[in-house]
Amino acid sequence: MRDQGWDIKERGHACQACQAPFADGQTYVSRLTFGEAGYERGDYCVGCWSKLEPSDRVVSLWKSVYEAPPPPAPEPLPRETAESLLRGLIARGGESHVNSMYILALMLERRRLLIEKETRTRPDGRPVRVYEHRKTGDTFIIVDPLLDLRQVEHVQQEVMAMLQHGLPPEPGTPADAGPEDHGRPPA
Repeated sequence: MRDQGWDIKERGHACQACQAPFADGQTYVSRLTFGEAGYERGDYCVGCWSKLEPSDRVVSLWKSVYEAPPPPAPEPLPRETAESLLRGLIARGGESHVNSMYILALMLERRRLLIEKETRTRPDGRPVRVYEHRKTGDTFIIVDPLLDLRQVEHVQQEVMAMLQHGLPPEPGTPADAGPEDHGRPPA
């Protein structure tokens, strides 16, 4: 007998004979054969299985019920949203959202989208973190607000609200401006 290493054969998502995709809850038949290339798995709908010729190469066969794989879980925080929010806050400038910008930068660093390249100290003693965008090479300069642990939860709530509802209106922006107008300079 040949020395065959263990090899896991994945379940098919379509009939090997007619190529029709299996439906959730559909019965199908699997067979494992051994040939020149080693073990081969074939998954067949019941109709095609009944038409197959018997083979002396069959090692095992079984009947199962197909369970469709679950859809991929949505990303808890889409990168584009966090990144576009950070870019929008940086474009506004000012000190009003320093805490949020810092938390967003940390989130993007954790997702390996931003890489910290350097830390500097401002004349007022606050650290400034220099990040580089992994794909675009853009540089982000983020002030570290030296958040107290008691402040972090509040800032996280602010960031989540901005991620859900967009940038808050800038001071002096009319209250009736739609979210698509936020962050635009006045005409």
